[in-house]
Amino acid sequence: MDPNNPNSEKSLSRRRFFKNASIGAAAIAGVPLLTNACADQVKEISSLEHFFHEGDVLLFQGDSITDAGREKTKELPNEAKSFGVGYAQAIATRLLSDLPEKKLSIYNRGISGNKVFQLAERWQKDCLDLKPDVLSILIGVNDYWHTRNKNYEGTPEVYEMDFRTLLDQTKTTFPDLKLIICEPFILAETRAVDESWLEAFKPYQEAAAKIAQEFNAIWVPFQSAFTKATELAPATYWTADGVHPSMAGAGLMAKTWLESI
Repeated sequence: MDPNNPNSEKSLSRRRFFKNASIGAAAIAGVPLLTNACADQVKEISSLEHFFHEGDVLLFQGDSITDAGREKTKELPNEAKSFGVGYAQAIATRLLSDLPEKKLSIYNRGISGNKVFQLAERWQKDCLDLKPDVLSILIGVNDYWHTRNKNYEGTPEVYEMDFRTLLDQTKTTFPDLKLIICEPFILAETRAVDESWLEAFKPYQEAAAKIAQEFNAIWVPFQSAFTKATELAPATYWTADGVHPSMAGAGLMAKTWLESI
């Protein structure tokens, strides 16, 4: 057969060889990227292994962002229906799948509409009685939002005082408790949040950060994460109303939380 004929068997074999060689070279070139990604995942799992102890109880607390439509009749640990469809469920799924040997018990006790003083009203049942080893709290957006519709007369000072009192009580009861305080967040140019929120809400975020430092808590910078995410997609992609995360927003929150740990 004529080797110069592009349809000859020899020519076709050569093209197959070079095609396979190119694929192989590309695959080899990608090995460092895959190796780095795997190394990062192993490193993250290792960090989580050191953070949690066998038999730890992890409790998520907060408002509707944490609640995420969870079932509130049984409120079982490690139960999908008791977690709703938000960031807490995404985090719990990851921890339970990556750390089976830790035998973690993970609860979600967020309740829609709550402000700090409402957490305090149910704290015995929904926190202290559960004897948490790790407590993650995201609270604050309602402490401001409900003042806008005249349903609440709170201030940043009241928020800070109530939050500090709640954590003082909790740390007195459980001195070795690991605290995770999540930054309350908003995104403007969405259905509920406009630019007028930004300066008014900032003192609440500053109070939460101050309290996290006072109590030596892990700080989860949700506002920074969401603000940066708007460089990739509009605010409404991450949260339609500026407060409650979309599926993508919940995933971003879970990622940010785990990275902070």
